[in-house]
Amino acid sequence: EEEFKWLLQEEVHAVLRQLQDILKEASHRFALPTSGSGGAYKQENFVLSTSSTDQVKGVMTLQGDALCQADVNLKMPRNNQLLHFAFREDKQWKLQQIQDARNHVNQAIYLLMNRDVNYRFKTGLEVLKLMDAVMLQLSRARNRLTTPATLTLPEIASSGLTKMFTPALPPDILVNFYINLNKLCLTVYQLHVLQPSTTKNFKAAGGSVLHNPGATFEFGSQRYEVSHVHKVECVVPWLNDALVFFTVSLQLCQQLKDKISVFSSYWNYRPY
Repeated sequence: EEEFKWLLQEEVHAVLRQLQDILKEASHRFALPTSGSGGAYKQENFVLSTSSTDQVKGVMTLQGDALCQADVNLKMPRNNQLLHFAFREDKQWKLQQIQDARNHVNQAIYLLMNRDVNYRFKTGLEVLKLMDAVMLQLSRARNRLTTPATLTLPEIASSGLTKMFTPALPPDILVNFYINLNKLCLTVYQLHVLQPSTTKNFKAAGGSVLHNPGATFEFGSQRYEVSHVHKVECVVPWLNDALVFFTVSLQLCQQLKDKISVFSSYWNYRPY
């Protein structure tokens, strides 16, 4: 009983402080403030390309959770024509995955700090409930980065992203940006129009993170087929840091839960 009392009154608080420190580091990775700029986000440039082909190259400028600049070069396979598109100067594209992950981290920090400095836990169940709540937020933060949204091709076609570029994207080009684990990804879809007289069996593609050549869809009373797909990506180092912090924090939470459960198998959670 004395051990259990010590666990509740001493070790739990030591673990909570450790978790707070780790998650504050994670939160700082998402904020990326510049020195002396009043909390403004610094801009980072990333070159998105692939070693296997030079069909698509992109230079992206990431500022916090927003793509504030994007330059894309696309070599058309039909005629080797080189197309160039860039974000309009008045446009930024919010990466909702980063924004959501940061919000979940901050919610986890709030849960850990939302008590008086002299607070003492009275039962093991109380600690387990707190750990479950923190782990839920951390799992959601991690999942937002590791699991990009599945979108249908019409959803990509109607997204505000298509209106971000100058010159305007031609109707046979679709683009999508997303985060996958620690990478910033750009997918470019080249389309061809399906004629009304085509004998091809038309079946609209469902939602997916990445659509394959041959996928068909209908948009604006016109039917299209994906002819080429180009995916380029690059590692964002601070996203990698954040994912490591999430993993370490989840392990700490689980270890504390396991210790509480060992004692709880001997006693029903008794107040002290």
